[in-house]
Amino acid sequence: MKNILRTTLAISIVLCLISCNAMKNANKTQKGAGIGVASGAIAGGIIGGNLKGALIGAAIGGVSGAIIGNVMDKQARKIEEAIPGAEVERVGEGIHVVFDENSGVNFATNKSDLTSKSEENLDKVAKILIEFPDTNITIQGHTDNTGKNDYNLSLSRKRAESVAEYLSSNGVSFSRFRIEALGEDAPRYDNNTVEGRAQNRRVEMAISANQEMIEDAQAKQRN
Repeated sequence: MKNILRTTLAISIVLCLISCNAMKNANKTQKGAGIGVASGAIAGGIIGGNLKGALIGAAIGGVSGAIIGNVMDKQARKIEEAIPGAEVERVGEGIHVVFDENSGVNFATNKSDLTSKSEENLDKVAKILIEFPDTNITIQGHTDNTGKNDYNLSLSRKRAESVAEYLSSNGVSFSRFRIEALGEDAPRYDNNTVEGRAQNRRVEMAISANQEMIEDAQAKQRN
């Protein structure tokens, strides 16, 4: 009996140490990303900036989830038609969008200001977001690996804020936005090439149901 207790205690200590080290090694961006998530926002999968995991973790499933999914299908199609170069993917009960140089919403090296082409495309996105008001929108900024990590972290936040502020100036309520900054920590392409660095200077967006949309879907399910 004593041996069993000792073994159980040892395993518990090892698991605790692994968990503590994982938290200790998480960078400042990853730790901060999980703080302040409002009720109804995408809560799962936030650590490490995994927007797809967050959308999957936020799914409520069942008939209500299917109702929400149908609305998201319509919204995703509209974004895809409005911005053909954007990467639009339905994930869980939400939408994951990647804006990079292919979509015309991109950034020059060390810049966070929007080009006229970027603004033109975001005008279209704003109209769609206004048409579907009952959603939360996470906007995540990224950079290539040029420059220091701290600088890139700040730059990526400015990029995400530029997009959120522009959409807000075109009628999308700023209260719907949640800003995340990942800097150079989550590249999608090879930073050793000019093309890869250009594509890594991007903004990603996750659109998920807010509390009003969830409650409306649940009411429809009951009826």
